[in-house]
Amino acid sequence: MHIAVSGNIGSGKTTLAIKLAKHYGWQAELEAVENNPYLADFYEDMKRWSFHLQVFFLNSRFNQIKRIRESGQSVIQDRTIYEDAYIFAANLYKSKLISDRDYQNYLALFDSMIHFVKAPDLLIYLKADIPKLVGQIEKRGRHYENAIRIDYLKNLNAHYEDWIGGYDKGKLLIVDVNQMDFVEFPEDFSSIVQRVDREIFGLFA
Repeated sequence: MHIAVSGNIGSGKTTLAIKLAKHYGWQAELEAVENNPYLADFYEDMKRWSFHLQVFFLNSRFNQIKRIRESGQSVIQDRTIYEDAYIFAANLYKSKLISDRDYQNYLALFDSMIHFVKAPDLLIYLKADIPKLVGQIEKRGRHYENAIRIDYLKNLNAHYEDWIGGYDKGKLLIVDVNQMDFVEFPEDFSSIVQRVDREIFGLFA
């Protein structure tokens, strides 16, 4: 099985992916954050580094999909290739932080790749409002994320709501994490596992 966890910056995707991988014995494919050579520069100057960052993430995600396909194992993926294009690149373009020329080039590259991509068997979307996102971002304390603006997170959330509202590529599980803390409270994690169980068993029905 290929399971993917989606959601805005600070929604808890990576943490949940790691916990679910451990619980089910799945392999985890995590987002390339710590070894991303553009991320810190991007938050300092979004307009200058947006295209470079998006191409790095797109290539990284495509290689993840290749590894997932070749592994023959059940894998949980931290964020999808769809989010790179439909959420983050689209938001940068709409916000005039990526030029039309670069955006069209990016979309052409994405369109070439997407023909080789199979959607996950189950997409888990972590729905989180701005206060929750900000609290989580502050808690993890990545210095370069101090420059993230509230309006940037709001715009991303709006793109997520639109994308999830029309998602039709496979099974979708929406988890509202605003009142949850699945790290501190085992019962919150258990409630997510129960919902994932129902969806997984449904895949084999």
